[in-house]
Amino acid sequence: MRAAAALRGRERPGLRLCFGAAPLALYIALPLGALFVVVPVGELASHLGSPMALRALRLTLETTLAATFLAVLFGTPLAYLLARREFRGRAALDALVELPITIPPVVAGVALLLAFGRRGLLGRHLELAGVSLPFTTIAVVMAQLFIASPFFVKAARAGFESVEPRLEDAARSLGASPWRVFWTVSAPLARPALVSGVVLAWARALSEFGATMMFAGNLPGRTQTLTLAVMTALETDLETAVAVSALALVLALAALLGARWLGGRVGVPNV
Repeated sequence: MRAAAALRGRERPGLRLCFGAAPLALYIALPLGALFVVVPVGELASHLGSPMALRALRLTLETTLAATFLAVLFGTPLAYLLARREFRGRAALDALVELPITIPPVVAGVALLLAFGRRGLLGRHLELAGVSLPFTTIAVVMAQLFIASPFFVKAARAGFESVEPRLEDAARSLGASPWRVFWTVSAPLARPALVSGVVLAWARALSEFGATMMFAGNLPGRTQTLTLAVMTALETDLETAVAVSALALVLALAALLGARWLGGRVGVPNV
């Protein structure tokens, strides 16, 4: 009886608890809903057809997909290393990977400039070779990769840790190479978490602003992503700014719901 009562208590939140939780929930929902209320949906769609919005959308899709691909390419072995190997400095490496999540994006942009700028640690040597990275489309991808890659690594690591090591050991005992074990056992079993990590990384790259602004600038058609286009449009065209903001919100919401659904299937913690 007590167990049943406790279960009912968890299923039905009390009235006072609902009143206590409502203010913050409404505070978050109200500004987001305002994007679709202040300007009619029909007008939002028409403003999305403006040249600035179309250029920003195309550039954002290209750069975020590139950044996400690189995060998967280089983040997968790093996530597997952290999930499966014990070594000196593992904790420091783990903290280093998660650091971009905690530092302000503007600081990340300054750090990228100091490393890859024309007078940066590596940038000065690249400049001698005729390679200039700041304020280019490549700089946008680099900024997005720096900020978004930890989200993939965290989710992928959780996925690999959920795979029973005995299954990998069994495959090795049958003569499978480490590479074959990874592709036939580890990766398939961790696939929902990997996909969830891909979605999370893409969503974070989509919303990136500060590091991109500092390292790549805000050049239309070259480095101006959706978030930077919102800032530019606010100065001259509020309706276009609202339309681009609504589009970014819809894309981010779809990514978040997809990541939660995929992550929930394997118990991947949300980042």
